[in-house]
Amino acid sequence: MAIPQTTPTAAKQLMDHGHRYIDVRTEEEFATGHPAGAVNIPVAAPNPATGQMAINPQFLAVVGAHFPPDAPLIVGCGSGMRSQRTAEMLAAAGFSNVVNMQGGFGGAPDQAGWADSGLPVSHDCGPHNSYAGLRAKAR
Repeated sequence: MAIPQTTPTAAKQLMDHGHRYIDVRTEEEFATGHPAGAVNIPVAAPNPATGQMAINPQFLAVVGAHFPPDAPLIVGCGSGMRSQRTAEMLAAAGFSNVVNMQGGFGGAPDQAGWADSGLPVSHDCGPHNSYAGLRAKAR
C-alpha cells in the first residue's frame, strides 16, 4: 500500500481542516519543539540496557486509544524517514487515512522541514499532547 505524502506547508493546511498530527519522535525530541497542535506518540525509544533504539511496544495501543481507524492522521518525525515506516505500520494495522509528512520537523536534504518552513512551533508538553499524558489516558 502506497502511503500518501505531504509537505510541511500542506500538512499545516490539512491540520487546519481536521487532520491530527502524530509526532513519532522520542519524548526528548518532541520537548525541543514540535508542530503546534501535534501529539507525541514515539514509535521507538532508546533501550536503557543497550542504548539502541527499540520499537515502542505500546505504540499501536496508544494510537488506537486516541484515534479511530478512519481518523485523518499526519505522521511526522525528524526528517520523514521514521514517519514513513510508521505510516506503513499504521496502515498495516488498519488505519485507513494516514499521510506521511516529508521533511519532518527538522528537514531532510531534499525537503524543508516544519521548522524551516516558518510554520507554528510549540514547546508545550502537557497532558493533552505529551506521550506521558496520552499513555496515562489510554489505560
